[in-house]
Amino acid sequence: MSDWLKTQLDDHVAVAEATTTLADDIRTVGELVCHRLARGGVVYTLGNGGSAADAQHLAGELIGRYKRDRRPLPAVTLSTDASVMTCIANDYSYEDVFSRQVRALARPDDVVIAFTTSGRSPNVVAALAAGQAGGATTVLFAGGDGGPARIHADHALLVPSKSTQRIQEMHTLMLHVISEMVDAWAAGEEPTA
Repeated sequence: MSDWLKTQLDDHVAVAEATTTLADDIRTVGELVCHRLARGGVVYTLGNGGSAADAQHLAGELIGRYKRDRRPLPAVTLSTDASVMTCIANDYSYEDVFSRQVRALARPDDVVIAFTTSGRSPNVVAALAAGQAGGATTVLFAGGDGGPARIHADHALLVPSKSTQRIQEMHTLMLHVISEMVDAWAAGEEPTA
């Protein structure tokens, strides 16, 4: 194995081990999502670039399924409507592309989940602020200290790393754990490994 590849794998393992400190927080967010869905809430996800892909991934697991055949759960990824995104960016600003959607759609029983590696994207920060102002529960998937987005997150899953790729790898792990919890709840089962 090349030294470069071994370093990448070692870094991944080190960050995964450090992320175990978030176990209780991950469980809390999974339980929160189940509780809000049980009350008729909707999960809204968002992010830019690779984080937009993570947001879509989580919404897909909720609407589709993770492992079990069960009812579809209400989830929307705010970055997937190109017409709305470009309309808001053109008429207002790119900073407003998510916050205007959150203001229009999110209600107090809903959950707004933002993915960002740095927590510094102005459009993500604005969306979380809009979610809190509207009474929705806000969740931040980020790294490091969570940046300015942390201020507007009711719950923050902060990967203990500054490496974009390691943060995104842990975001996938965490969204899979939450998907398993929600999937099991929706099917009336206990989560499994």
